[in-house]
Amino acid sequence: MESSSSIQCSSKKRQIQTPAAQKMVKRPKTELEEDVMQPGPPPASPRVSVRSHHLQQPLSLSQLAELIHFAALGKSAGLQQPSWCRLRHHKKVTGVNIVIVEGVTQNLFYKNYLMMKHLRTSYSTRMTFASPPNNVASGIFSSEVPKVDLISAPRPNDKLKKALKNHPVVTKFGMEKKGLTAYLLTQEERIKSHYPVKGFVGFEDFLCTDSVDCVSDCSPLYGLDCEMCLTEKGYELTRVSLVDSCGKCIMDELVKPQNRVLNYLTKFSGITAAMLRPITTTLREVQHKLRELLPGDAVLVGHSLNNDLAALKVIHPHVIDTSLLYKRELGQKFKLKVLAETILDKKIQTEEREGHDPIEDAAAALELAQYFIERGPCQVVELHLEDLWGYKLEEEPPDCTSILTPSFRFADVLQTLGRSVTFLGKRADISLDLSHQQWFISDKEMLASFKRQTKKPFLSVLQFSSFLDHMKRCFPDQQQLHRSVCAHLRGMCVVFAGPFPAGFSEKKVKRLFGRCGAVRRIQMLNTSVRVHAEVEYELLEGAVLALRTLNGLNVKGQPIKVQRPLSESTLDLDLHLDALEGDPLSSRVLYAVLSRSTSTQLNGHSLNGKRLAAENGVSAAKINGQSPLMSEESVRDSFSRFGAVKSITVPEKSGKCAKHAFIKFGSPEGKEAAVSSSEDLQQDNYLICPSLTPPHLVTWVAATTTSAEGTDEKILNICPQETPTKPVEENQGTDVMMKKLDRQLGKVFRSLPDVTLSVVLLVGAGSMESEHPGLCLLEVKQTKTKCFL
Repeated sequence: MESSSSIQCSSKKRQIQTPAAQKMVKRPKTELEEDVMQPGPPPASPRVSVRSHHLQQPLSLSQLAELIHFAALGKSAGLQQPSWCRLRHHKKVTGVNIVIVEGVTQNLFYKNYLMMKHLRTSYSTRMTFASPPNNVASGIFSSEVPKVDLISAPRPNDKLKKALKNHPVVTKFGMEKKGLTAYLLTQEERIKSHYPVKGFVGFEDFLCTDSVDCVSDCSPLYGLDCEMCLTEKGYELTRVSLVDSCGKCIMDELVKPQNRVLNYLTKFSGITAAMLRPITTTLREVQHKLRELLPGDAVLVGHSLNNDLAALKVIHPHVIDTSLLYKRELGQKFKLKVLAETILDKKIQTEEREGHDPIEDAAAALELAQYFIERGPCQVVELHLEDLWGYKLEEEPPDCTSILTPSFRFADVLQTLGRSVTFLGKRADISLDLSHQQWFISDKEMLASFKRQTKKPFLSVLQFSSFLDHMKRCFPDQQQLHRSVCAHLRGMCVVFAGPFPAGFSEKKVKRLFGRCGAVRRIQMLNTSVRVHAEVEYELLEGAVLALRTLNGLNVKGQPIKVQRPLSESTLDLDLHLDALEGDPLSSRVLYAVLSRSTSTQLNGHSLNGKRLAAENGVSAAKINGQSPLMSEESVRDSFSRFGAVKSITVPEKSGKCAKHAFIKFGSPEGKEAAVSSSEDLQQDNYLICPSLTPPHLVTWVAATTTSAEGTDEKILNICPQETPTKPVEENQGTDVMMKKLDRQLGKVFRSLPDVTLSVVLLVGAGSMESEHPGLCLLEVKQTKTKCFL
């Protein structure tokens, strides 16, 4: 009677917890229904969702190209949804940004998971990426786009090139992108524009800077601007400002005029008599300070810089004048204020401020020159043809010759349709014309340039190389490094257990610990007195459940202890597991194991009470005369009472039914309700814990097992002398580099326009003897980006 009463109460408790919507989720959902019901951004916002049967398959470059082509061209160009995913509301996508990071594998990402705060929280889709043997950027640009109707497509670039033939900028500098030396004023041009030139009449008392004869495209740029007042002898210097190539002010000095001031020109200069009254700095002093600050190969940049150098009474041969760079017809010049507002989207020299700010003006001129050099004359004119120069293109009949032989390469198609394309990174062999490439010495310079772009290209590909350079310097033996990383990750799935009774076999250990999840490997550790075992699970969840449910268990009257090994892998393991549990990809996912005797009494003791008699091993209990089976239907019946069950991943094994499953709820509340009812679920023979293994990984350790490693290889070294040698300084350097890389990628993401498809490719290390895959992260940036699976 007492037992019957207990069963009735337990049943009643479950009925109270069952939501009214339980009947609505009984039937299995089709794949299409599952995708439609997926929670995420508002329905009108573009978003990417991976089809369930593709999630745990490595993504190839050709499959990624499918998505990029569809995002850029859509159904209107005759393309269909990618075979492996769906891009909702693709017509609203305004651009595609692809960041390629060389040298970072999937394993390195998860080994440094705590460092990758931006990547692990900002992207709603994450998949293993099969690194191609060839250049990834070239593969993207040169990929063939099928079924695009180019015959009826407009060709604005062709019309633009015809319209640019007589444009003053193109006439002066040509169509091709060049280095900064191409935009330096020649001596003839400086003479014509009234620049101070050494040896010419009128400049005898001018100070010459310590400048070298020739400069290169890598020479540093410095922005210069001066303010003057009107004196008895003409215009004289009152203030000089100098900024370095990053726009940082390195000199800002007020100067005492030598002659009596007639007009301070406060309306323009901002200088007043009160400001200059205490000043004792002379022109000669600021001349010498300027000469000390400028390196020999410095290039000075300014707007109508001839006036500034004349006021300074300084001769410098290497100059770029932005008033001559952005040329107008008939020798007319744009004002610096107009160029800054139109090109840089910055407002300077505003009316509410009295006078100009020379630091602001110097920085604006510098940035205008950098923009022109990075873009090239053709792109500058193309982007600002109408808003700056006031040109409007007239419709022209299509060029029949070009229509007959169209190019279906992705980059060519985009340019044909008027979509801007660019590559930023180190100089490399890229399948893209040079006018659309921007080369940089460092990732820092590339990032700064990309952030400065006020109008982002439709397709931009950024290639980060600093991390790979660091790896090559610090780890000459790449294979040893990756073996060490793999051992670190697999060590997270290991527990030590014991002592076991004498004669306790490996088979019995596997049967006992298999209750918590799939066991990959067991190594018996026999001493002269006691028997222990090292148990490695396929999943992190298995190790967590073993610690939670088997520690302190009595085996044949002898309590066993289950614990983590004390190694480098476990130092920050709690933080690592907490972060994985909080991963947006796993926010609604629960891990469940069908433990065949969790509620069945064996020899008078239950597993809940942490007492279990093991006779010839732990025998498999039977329910209703049969071994319990785990199927999608049975799992759904057991868990749908906590909330809508969206999908169930039950890994199938040949001829056997799986023992564990990942259950994805329609909301985080459903998962939390199930976790809070873990004791009730044990009565249904289920052990549960929040999901830790990312959905794109079949198992945690499968991704770390390379083809070069045997399945029976000892992957966690217990003896200190067997541990792979890894200098602490080098490891710390890698951690710092990964954290820095994550910050840089966050800056790229934040600088993207809204509704841009952002793709981050950690390309892995597929060129090595044993392949180490990379990772692909996808997100359509929204105004308020949230992470959803």
